[in-house]
Amino acid sequence: MLSAPKSPIYQALCEALDDEYKARATYAAVIDRFGPVRPFINIIQSEQRHINALQMLLRRRGWPIPDDPHGGRVEAPASIDEACRLGVQAELDNVALYDRLNALAAEDDEVLAVFANLQGASQHRHLPAFQRGGENGGNAGGGGHGRRGRCG
Repeated sequence: MLSAPKSPIYQALCEALDDEYKARATYAAVIDRFGPVRPFINIIQSEQRHINALQMLLRRRGWPIPDDPHGGRVEAPASIDEACRLGVQAELDNVALYDRLNALAAEDDEVLAVFANLQGASQHRHLPAFQRGGENGGNAGGGGHGRRGRCG
Protein backbone atom coordinates (compact mmCIF):
# COMPACT_ATOMS: atom_id res chain seq x y z
CA MET A 1 0.00 0.00 0.00
CA LEU A 2 1.20 3.52 -0.72
CA SER A 3 2.23 5.68 2.20
CA ALA A 4 -0.59 7.92 3.34
CA PRO A 5 0.73 11.36 2.37
CA LYS A 6 1.43 10.30 -1.22
CA SER A 7 -1.60 8.09 -1.70
CA PRO A 8 -4.27 9.53 -4.01
CA ILE A 9 -6.85 7.86 -1.78
CA TYR A 10 -5.45 9.60 1.31
CA GLN A 11 -5.51 12.92 -0.53
CA ALA A 12 -9.12 12.30 -1.64
CA LEU A 13 -10.18 11.45 1.91
CA CYS A 14 -8.48 14.56 3.28
CA GLU A 15 -10.09 16.80 0.67
CA ALA A 16 -13.52 15.30 1.37
CA LEU A 17 -12.99 15.67 5.13
CA ASP A 18 -11.96 19.31 4.74
CA ASP A 19 -15.14 20.01 2.76
CA GLU A 20 -17.28 18.35 5.42
CA TYR A 21 -15.46 20.27 8.19
CA LYS A 22 -16.15 23.51 6.32
CA ALA A 23 -19.85 22.67 5.89
CA ARG A 24 -20.19 21.84 9.59
CA ALA A 25 -18.46 25.08 10.60
CA THR A 26 -20.61 27.14 8.22
CA TYR A 27 -23.87 25.63 9.43
CA ALA A 28 -22.73 26.00 13.07
CA ALA A 29 -22.07 29.70 12.45
CA VAL A 30 -25.58 30.09 11.03
CA ILE A 31 -27.07 28.37 14.09
CA ASP A 32 -24.96 30.48 16.44
CA ARG A 33 -26.18 33.66 14.78
CA PHE A 34 -29.84 32.88 14.07
CA GLY A 35 -30.70 30.14 16.56
CA PRO A 36 -31.82 26.57 15.88
CA VAL A 37 -33.27 27.20 12.41
CA ARG A 38 -34.12 24.47 9.96
CA PRO A 39 -32.74 22.98 7.85
CA PHE A 40 -29.40 23.91 9.43
CA ILE A 41 -30.08 22.13 12.72
CA ASN A 42 -30.79 18.90 10.88
CA ILE A 43 -28.06 19.11 8.27
CA ILE A 44 -25.29 19.93 10.75
CA GLN A 45 -25.96 16.56 12.40
CA SER A 46 -25.64 14.88 9.02
CA GLU A 47 -22.37 16.70 8.35
CA GLN A 48 -21.04 15.28 11.63
CA ARG A 49 -21.98 11.78 10.47
CA HIS A 50 -20.13 12.45 7.20
CA ILE A 51 -17.05 13.53 9.16
CA ASN A 52 -17.27 10.42 11.33
CA ALA A 53 -17.47 8.15 8.25
CA LEU A 54 -14.42 9.75 6.64
CA GLN A 55 -12.43 9.67 9.87
CA MET A 56 -13.30 5.98 10.26
CA LEU A 57 -11.87 5.25 6.80
CA LEU A 58 -8.65 7.06 7.72
CA ARG A 59 -8.38 5.22 11.06
CA ARG A 60 -8.92 1.82 9.40
CA ARG A 61 -5.95 2.49 7.18
CA GLY A 62 -3.79 3.80 10.01
CA TRP A 63 -3.57 7.22 8.41
CA PRO A 64 -3.47 10.53 10.27
CA ILE A 65 -6.71 12.46 10.62
CA PRO A 66 -6.28 16.13 9.72
CA ASP A 67 -7.46 18.69 12.24
CA ASP A 68 -10.47 20.85 11.48
CA PRO A 69 -9.13 24.19 10.20
CA HIS A 70 -12.63 25.71 9.92
CA GLY A 71 -14.21 25.20 13.35
CA GLY A 72 -15.07 28.56 14.88
CA ARG A 73 -13.45 30.41 11.99
CA VAL A 74 -16.42 30.82 9.65
CA GLU A 75 -18.55 33.94 9.78
CA ALA A 76 -22.29 33.55 9.37
CA PRO A 77 -23.98 35.27 6.45
CA ALA A 78 -25.99 38.42 7.14
CA SER A 79 -29.38 36.76 6.68
CA ILE A 80 -31.08 33.39 6.65
CA ASP A 81 -31.87 33.87 2.95
CA GLU A 82 -28.19 34.39 2.21
CA ALA A 83 -27.29 31.40 4.38
CA CYS A 84 -29.73 29.25 2.42
CA ARG A 85 -28.30 30.39 -0.91
CA LEU A 86 -24.83 29.55 0.37
CA GLY A 87 -26.13 26.17 1.54
CA VAL A 88 -27.49 25.42 -1.93
CA GLN A 89 -24.16 26.34 -3.53
CA ALA A 90 -22.15 24.40 -0.94
CA GLU A 91 -24.17 21.24 -1.57
CA LEU A 92 -23.86 21.62 -5.35
CA ASP A 93 -20.10 22.06 -4.92
CA ASN A 94 -20.02 19.00 -2.64
CA VAL A 95 -21.69 16.83 -5.27
CA ALA A 96 -19.15 18.00 -7.87
CA LEU A 97 -16.29 17.40 -5.42
CA TYR A 98 -17.26 13.76 -4.96
CA ASP A 99 -17.54 13.34 -8.74
CA ARG A 100 -13.92 14.45 -8.99
CA LEU A 101 -12.66 12.52 -5.95
CA ASN A 102 -14.13 9.25 -7.20
CA ALA A 103 -11.38 9.14 -9.83
CA LEU A 104 -8.70 9.40 -7.13
CA ALA A 105 -10.27 6.61 -5.10
CA ALA A 106 -11.13 4.34 -8.03
CA GLU A 107 -9.04 1.45 -6.66
CA ASP A 108 -10.76 1.37 -3.24
CA ASP A 109 -14.33 0.03 -3.24
CA GLU A 110 -14.92 0.91 0.42
CA VAL A 111 -13.97 4.55 -0.11
CA LEU A 112 -16.07 4.72 -3.27
CA ALA A 113 -19.08 3.37 -1.38
CA VAL A 114 -18.71 5.96 1.38
CA PHE A 115 -18.23 8.73 -1.17
CA ALA A 116 -21.39 7.59 -2.97
CA ASN A 117 -23.36 7.68 0.29
CA LEU A 118 -22.09 11.14 1.21
CA GLN A 119 -22.69 12.49 -2.28
CA GLY A 120 -26.18 11.03 -2.30
CA ALA A 121 -27.01 12.71 1.00
CA SER A 122 -25.85 16.07 -0.36
CA GLN A 123 -27.67 15.70 -3.64
CA HIS A 124 -30.91 14.07 -2.54
CA ARG A 125 -31.42 15.36 1.01
CA HIS A 126 -29.37 18.43 1.87
CA LEU A 127 -29.74 20.29 -1.44
CA PRO A 128 -33.55 19.89 -1.59
CA ALA A 129 -33.80 20.92 2.08
CA PHE A 130 -31.98 24.17 1.39
CA GLN A 131 -34.03 24.71 -1.76
CA ARG A 132 -37.42 24.24 -0.10
CA GLY A 133 -36.71 25.17 3.51
CA GLY A 134 -37.49 23.21 6.60
CA GLU A 135 -40.78 21.89 7.90
CA ASN A 136 -43.15 24.49 9.36
CA GLY A 137 -41.80 27.16 7.05
CA GLY A 138 -38.32 26.77 8.45
CA ASN A 139 -39.50 27.77 11.90
CA ALA A 140 -36.75 27.52 14.45
CA GLY A 141 -38.89 25.15 16.48
CA GLY A 142 -37.45 25.18 19.93
CA GLY A 143 -35.52 27.40 22.19
CA GLY A 144 -38.27 30.01 21.99
CA HIS A 145 -36.55 31.89 19.18
CA GLY A 146 -39.48 31.70 16.79
CA ARG A 147 -37.24 32.78 13.95
CA ARG A 148 -38.03 31.71 10.46
CA GLY A 149 -35.34 30.05 8.40
CA ARG A 150 -37.14 29.43 5.16
CA CYS A 151 -34.71 28.46 2.45
CA GLY A 152 -35.46 28.63 -1.22
